[in-house]
Amino acid sequence: MDFFSEFFQAITNMSATSLAQHVVNGVSLGSLYALIAIGYTMVYGILLMINFAHGDIVMMACYFAFFGITVFHIPWYFTFIGVIIATALLGAVIERTAYRPLRDAPKNSVLISAIGASFLLENLANYLFSGRPLRFPDIPLLSDNIEVGGVQIQAICIVIPIMTFLSLWVLLHIVNHTKIGMAMRAVSKDYEIARVMGVNIDRVISITFIIGSALAAIGAFMWGVRYPGITPMLGVMPGLKCFIAAVIGGIGNIKGAVIGGFILGLGEVFIVAFFPQLSGYRDAFAFIVLIIILFYKPTGLLGEKTTEKV
Repeated sequence: MDFFSEFFQAITNMSATSLAQHVVNGVSLGSLYALIAIGYTMVYGILLMINFAHGDIVMMACYFAFFGITVFHIPWYFTFIGVIIATALLGAVIERTAYRPLRDAPKNSVLISAIGASFLLENLANYLFSGRPLRFPDIPLLSDNIEVGGVQIQAICIVIPIMTFLSLWVLLHIVNHTKIGMAMRAVSKDYEIARVMGVNIDRVISITFIIGSALAAIGAFMWGVRYPGITPMLGVMPGLKCFIAAVIGGIGNIKGAVIGGFILGLGEVFIVAFFPQLSGYRDAFAFIVLIIILFYKPTGLLGEKTTEKV
């Protein structure tokens, strides 16, 4: 009872400007989670496998952007494009070396390979870039604050949701209105039947990894501007939360991943806003929401009941 009393009292005492500020921050964070969560849900939808290296792909994309801007002095907009291409290629290389050789292996073998790919990227980054934290370069156009209705908003907080929904629209168009999208849907429905019908499974899976990694690169660039610290362990907690977002929305469902991302982003921001004393436990919020939702709907909010393929 005290919890709810404190909650309603916090809402009552909060000004409209503060509430709007928290909503903007929550939507911004939720958009980042959604953008990265799509990569998890795409791979699972086709392979029924979790790409545990996805969060570390985000980390590598942040390093690509950092060195592109600060070391090679490439303009940020060209760096942004280059990071997407480089990260997509990295995703393709990981799929080709860590997952494709185990295409017909037991699920446990693929799971171990995915975890190994994650550790490899983290240790490779630690070896190449050291464990010393780096600061993502400031990009004035994106880092500057603008005032909207008395609310101070960092420009990137407006750009992130726009990029997320634009990326989602492009992805849904690819999945629903192109031949490769038709092949993706066929493979996700029945892997073996799609192979018998002549679908190039290796090509479809490679393109899925490329698209997921490209979306991770977009999210990584936005993440770097919003949260400038870069370390080899950068992708661990965001990657875990984005995986949780995908599960909450119904892993394998693209729209569900986006919904799950917004639930986590808004929830985290409002937990800190309404209960500052719980700010140290904001990461636990994702796990609490996951447990509650899966208790009532084990397949996630938009997940479908399925039977496991053997």
